[in-house]
Amino acid sequence: MTVSLRFRTDEPHDEPAVTLDAFLGQSNATAVRLESSEDARALIPHLDRLSLVEVSFPKFRDGRGYSAGRILREAGYTGELRAQGDVLVDQIPLMRRCGFDSFAPEAPVDEAVLAASLARYDAVYQSAADGAVPVWKRRYG
Repeated sequence: MTVSLRFRTDEPHDEPAVTLDAFLGQSNATAVRLESSEDARALIPHLDRLSLVEVSFPKFRDGRGYSAGRILREAGYTGELRAQGDVLVDQIPLMRRCGFDSFAPEAPVDEAVLAASLARYDAVYQSAADGAVPVWKRRYG
């Protein structure tokens, strides 16, 4: 059984994402796709006009997309941030911490496995883009 992998309450963005080069060369696109080798900081001057940023995860072991997500969220991006590609269910909680709020994995995700993965840990040990307070800070202020 597959489950919707969108953790937002607004309407899904239906405009196809354009490449970073195409986006930077035009003024009317509101959705862009970042490849793992591209620098998310190129989008910072344009965050106010973006509704969707889709970040490519070509292989599960390629973690550059995590940095892209965190860079965009910490720069103030509030639109949909989608992880697309070789996204594994056990990575989704970590991607959520980096600011991703929708997912387009290549393989189906089982609803029960996703729920268990998201509920596994109720405390975090480091700061991230999600704003959760780390255990050490709760303990020591």
